[in-house]
Amino acid sequence: MASLFRVIARSSMGTGVRRGARRYALQVLYALDVKPTASVAEALASYREAFDLELDERAGEFAAELVRGTVANRAAVDETIQQASRNWRIDRMSRVDRKHLRLAAFELGHLPEIPTKVVINEAVELAKRFGAAEAPAFVNGILDRIAQALRAEGERVGEHGGE
Repeated sequence: MASLFRVIARSSMGTGVRRGARRYALQVLYALDVKPTASVAEALASYREAFDLELDERAGEFAAELVRGTVANRAAVDETIQQASRNWRIDRMSRVDRKHLRLAAFELGHLPEIPTKVVINEAVELAKRFGAAEAPAFVNGILDRIAQALRAEGERVGEHGGE
């Protein structure tokens, strides 16, 4: 029942709320990479306080879920990214690109109620904002291969409409 509630709650969450949550989650993941001794809870709270962020409660909850899930599943997420990347070892990717990919790969593999197209489009938009000029195409290519592999394995249950 709890997961059904999450699906219903997420489906009522607007694009702007999720986009803000993803941007916040990406920035917290980057902060955790720079200061790996911080806990996820500390990083979420300190980043929000340091930058005086006013996030919608739903955005804050979704961002926390994204950060916790990405961190908790990092080894599996990194393996998924490594399998999908061609000619790039994950440790050779830029820190920012790794964060985009980890966040979106977590969503693709663990939050199947969010449409694949939405996850990839949002990751590409974040890459445009925070990455180098070639980052959006790089992120898009790897995430597309991850999505194809997940569909082939049957891990993405159907495709959903828009957000």
